Amino acid sequence: MRSYNPDLTPPWKRSAPVPEVPADRDLVVEEVATGFCGAVIRCEAGTVTLEDRFGKHRVFPLEPRGFLLEGKVVTLVRPSAAPARPTRTASGSVAVPGARARVARAGRIYVEGRHDAELVERVWGDDLRIEGVVVEYLEGVDDLPAIVAEFGPAPDARLGVLVDHLVPGSKESRIAARVTSPDVLVVGHPYIDVWEAVKPSSLGIPAWPTVPRGQDWKTGVCRALGWPENTGAAWQHILSRVTSYKDLEPALLGRVEELIDFVTAP
Repeated sequence: MRSYNPDLTPPWKRSAPVPEVPADRDLVVEEVATGFCGAVIRCEAGTVTLEDRFGKHRVFPLEPRGFLLEGKVVTLVRPSAAPARPTRTASGSVAVPGARARVARAGRIYVEGRHDAELVERVWGDDLRIEGVVVEYLEGVDDLPAIVAEFGPAPDARLGVLVDHLVPGSKESRIAARVTSPDVLVVGHPYIDVWEAVKPSSLGIPAWPTVPRGQDWKTGVCRALGWPENTGAAWQHILSRVTSYKDLEPALLGRVEELIDFVTAP
């Protein structure tokens, strides 16, 4: 005489533990309630989308014991994708995962202001830590010759200086010409302010506006672009749009790379 299990509860509803299976793309499963069989094409918070062999899509909740995999009851769970390690730094250099910061060199890189320093850190920060190069800002370069003399550059303590608006005939060019030590390299970009070194396309604007002489340049930029006249907030917005060297103009990129090479040269 054939015996029957008195428990008539369907197998997928019984309390026995069932395995949890990541709903990876292309995994073929059957939804127990409807019998719909298909491959996973998408898994989002709380749902999974299946595609059957006819191309039809159905969305199902990720419920316990909700699917059959090769005839066995399983619970589909959202895949936990491990974040991929970047292979390049923001400057485009080869990334070195797990590298520890080098003890700071005696040499330094000076930039004019805080915004310059924050931009350099955003793009070259990883490289600078590996090389042990510290970047400091000066709040202007009017006293640059005295600052250089106080630093005391030497072959084993080189100094690199990045100057804004370093173009022929400018005040900045005359100041830079007074620095003659072979252990100091003064370079610059042509922009009135480092803001302009960020590509307009990265900010979603057609171009940096022209600000009339006699008007504060940063305030004039905010006004021309319809931004609130808060230069601190404007800069944070600009900086937030910089994710790599691709967001910067070549005229700045080349000068910063030149300074790093100079300071770290044997």
